Amino acid sequence: MATEVSYIIITPYSLLKSRTGGIIARLMSRTDLEFIGAQMLAFTREMAERYASDLETGEAIETGKLLARYVRENFPPREDGGKERALMLLFRGEDACRKLTEITGRLSPYSPRSLSAGETLRDTYADLVEDKDNPSVVRYFEPAVLTPPNMKEARRKLKMFADFAAASSNLIDNSLGHTPEDERTLVIIKPDNWRHPSSRPGNIIDMLSRTGLRIVGCKVHRMSVNDALDFYGSVREALHNKLAPKIGERAKAILEEQLGVRLPAASIGKLIDAVGIPFADDQFSQLIEFMSGKRPENCSEAERRLQNNPAKCLVLIYEGHDAIRKIRSVLGPTDPSKAPGGTVRRDFGSDVMVNTAHASDSPASVEREMKIIRINQNSLSTRIYEYLEETASSAE
Repeated sequence: MATEVSYIIITPYSLLKSRTGGIIARLMSRTDLEFIGAQMLAFTREMAERYASDLETGEAIETGKLLARYVRENFPPREDGGKERALMLLFRGEDACRKLTEITGRLSPYSPRSLSAGETLRDTYADLVEDKDNPSVVRYFEPAVLTPPNMKEARRKLKMFADFAAASSNLIDNSLGHTPEDERTLVIIKPDNWRHPSSRPGNIIDMLSRTGLRIVGCKVHRMSVNDALDFYGSVREALHNKLAPKIGERAKAILEEQLGVRLPAASIGKLIDAVGIPFADDQFSQLIEFMSGKRPENCSEAERRLQNNPAKCLVLIYEGHDAIRKIRSVLGPTDPSKAPGGTVRRDFGSDVMVNTAHASDSPASVEREMKIIRINQNSLSTRIYEYLEETASSAE
């Protein structure tokens, strides 16, 4: 079966109600599709109308009308200029459209025709209320997520979204609820969460939603070795200053025990240089390999610049009052064993290096890290264009 690319759009209401994590947890744990892109979108009135018109012509007539009306009413910016947010998630794999449609579920999960409770995304998060006396009249409708029902419609909509995403900022300014006092912070959901299908990434986002902050930027990112070296450069010095002396002292104690001799105090300095520093450098290389997929000493300079490394991260930008402190409080200390119960790192972290997520510790760090991550760039539209070009002949 041919490889397909399709998408899920998490609606503004689902984002507002902090259902993002639960939706992502379902998607990541119930499909073998590869998660290849993510971008937060603020629809213009023109884009909302274009999408709504496409839904009317592409979907089944009544469904298309219902979805088109929903998009026209809920996706454009508010009258005061506040921007609604929608999150587009991109997936690739065999039979992607069908798999995402099955996970999404029916449009009317509470109707007598579908008595399931929680099996699909719409069973759990969507709602459709019909008039009791006249079932053809819909009183309330919230689809939770949107996804194309087949590959023909997916291709048409993918091109439309790729063009819009490519022309849009990756960070949403003046999102609904924004105030001048708001602060931004950067979160990275690290590579250990993406090694196999798992609800962990979504569960982490769900825990971070306790803060009441808004996600205003999102991207799938693969760090180059140079990115990781730049991002974690200060860690090398910290390892030299804190870890190397401890390893030197440990080496001295082991030698004295094994050889039965008493080494002079001055030998500590030599052991730090001979054993402690190389050990610290190896730990640093392991960190770079964990974040980028490659050890720096094994790479040429050209290889260090490559962006298509195997280690995948999800970068999120949160916005709101006291954002940096709130996120770090929910995340917990760097060492998961010292983190309080109920924090992200205590629940999901393994050790100081494999501690599941990163969060900026100061406004200066936010600016520095966003620059290294190139937060203003997003590969989602590029992934779509590549797929459409690869499959152009077969689609004709």
